[in-house]
Amino acid sequence: MKRRIGGPQGGSDPAGGKAGAVVAAGVLALSVAAGSGGLSLGGGAVEPAGTNLTKAKSEGRKSARNGDADGAWRHLNMRTLKRTAKPALECVSHSFGQVRDHFVHNPCKSLDRTLFAIGDERGNAAVVSVAHVGFRSRRDAGEFKKLIDVHGTGDITPLATPLLDLADIRFTGLHYRSRSEGGTVVIAEAETASGQVSGEVLDAVADLASWLPR
Repeated sequence: MKRRIGGPQGGSDPAGGKAGAVVAAGVLALSVAAGSGGLSLGGGAVEPAGTNLTKAKSEGRKSARNGDADGAWRHLNMRTLKRTAKPALECVSHSFGQVRDHFVHNPCKSLDRTLFAIGDERGNAAVVSVAHVGFRSRRDAGEFKKLIDVHGTGDITPLATPLLDLADIRFTGLHYRSRSEGGTVVIAEAETASGQVSGEVLDAVADLASWLPR
C-alpha cells in the first residue's frame, strides 16, 4: 500500500498528496562505535550482502515478536545505531488529516512512538518509525486501521529524526506496514538515511518493525 508520509514534522501529508515522494535531506551525520571498530555511515551496497529477504523476514519476525529489535535487524545484516522513544496519553496533537479528525471523535487510549536509526558495516543506514496506538476495543482498532491504511488520509506523526541527531528526513510512505492485535494498531515506516538501501530491504525493515511489541 503506497501512502505519502512526510511534511515538516513527519507523518502523512494531507489528502491529495502523491505517493512516491523522495526523502528530504537524507544524509546521516553520525559515526557510531559498533563491535570492534567505528561504524561510519555514508555509502555502499544497495542491500545487505548475502541476505535472503524471505528467510530474513521469517526469522526476523521471531526476534521482533520477542522484543529483540537488534536480533531482528541482524537478519538483515544491520544493527541499531540509535534509538529514542516517547509515550503519549492522547493522539489528537500527534496526528493530522482525517486521522486527526478520527481521533477527535474516537480518542485513542494510548500512544507509544519509537524511532530507530539502523545501519550496516558498509555505511548504509535507514531510519525506522514505529507507533503503537491503543484503543478501547478491537473494533475501534479495526476501524482506525482501515482509515490509516488509505492513501492521503493523514497519519500519526513520527518522532522527529533530529532527536537521533539526524538530518530532517521525510517519510514517504512507500515502505509502510500496519498490523492490528486486539485493541492495538502498530504502524511501521522506513526510509533510507545514508548510503543506499534498496526498497526491498526497507520493506523488510518496516515488516519486522511492525512485529515489535509496545
